[in-house]
Amino acid sequence: MENKERNLYRLDELSDYKIASNYSDVRGWKIVDSDNRTIGKIDNLWVNKDMQRVVYLDVNLDKGLIDDSRNEVHDAIANENGREFIYKDGDSHIIIPIGSVSINKDTKIVMANSIGYDTFRSTSRYNRQHNFDRDYERNVLKSYYPKNESGFDSDDDNFYNQREFENH
Repeated sequence: MENKERNLYRLDELSDYKIASNYSDVRGWKIVDSDNRTIGKIDNLWVNKDMQRVVYLDVNLDKGLIDDSRNEVHDAIANENGREFIYKDGDSHIIIPIGSVSINKDTKIVMANSIGYDTFRSTSRYNRQHNFDRDYERNVLKSYYPKNESGFDSDDDNFYNQREFENH
């Protein structure tokens, strides 16, 4: 993203921001799908600075999930639109909307409620060293919620006023 249009920041980039006392800092916690299969570890939180709230979990995918899904990390995966995702070294992160998970403070495990293992396997990934753009966000959300495809068309912060971004 260009800086002038940038509205998302990693929490660790914002020295003047901290997690509210009534929320858990889930960075470093394991994330699993609804069948308790490991997806990865939460590396960071993506914050919409204008809205002053977390909108995505930044997940470093479990190596098993990457290896299970392809013979090689560099393979291309075709999705239903006929587009291909070409993976390069370091493309091991995905984003998950905060409203798509449940947080268990006792076990320190985050569960993706309605997104399955195979969906995570085929979701487009990005390299943590780079920011992503709204097109990446749309592609990821469409892979998670294909029935709500038209709901992800907004280009402003209304994009984040959907149930997928509601913090429970």
